[in-house]
Amino acid sequence: VQLVESGGGLVQSGGSLRLSCAVSGFTLDEYAIGWFRQAPGKEREGISCISSRDGSTYYADSVAGRSTISRDNAKNTVDLRIDNLKPDDTAIYYCAGAGVAPAVRCKIATRHLGDYSGMDYWGKGILVTVSS
Repeated sequence: VQLVESGGGLVQSGGSLRLSCAVSGFTLDEYAIGWFRQAPGKEREGISCISSRDGSTYYADSVAGRSTISRDNAKNTVDLRIDNLKPDDTAIYYCAGAGVAPAVRCKIATRHLGDYSGMDYWGKGILVTVSS
């Protein structure tokens, strides 16, 4: 199993970013995929998730209304677009997969002070820096 993030880098405040998670070893109709981030000195935060069977999407308050998660089952990739980026969005971004109770895992991961311990597999992360 492998999850590989791409699309990070330096972005100006107010700009947009599209992160991609390439998955191998399982399919997206088996596993939910969540996006998480961790800023220096802060706890890891679940920001978005897409469930497996029905593709339901979930967003944390911190990105709701300015982000979109989507998946391409043929390519086995999950993208996260974030608009109107702010310096507070600076963090390492991770994608992760959950195979057991995927919709529940998505809900838990993206709620306030959520829990990401139920995610089974993780990517190595990619740095996003938003300049002011």
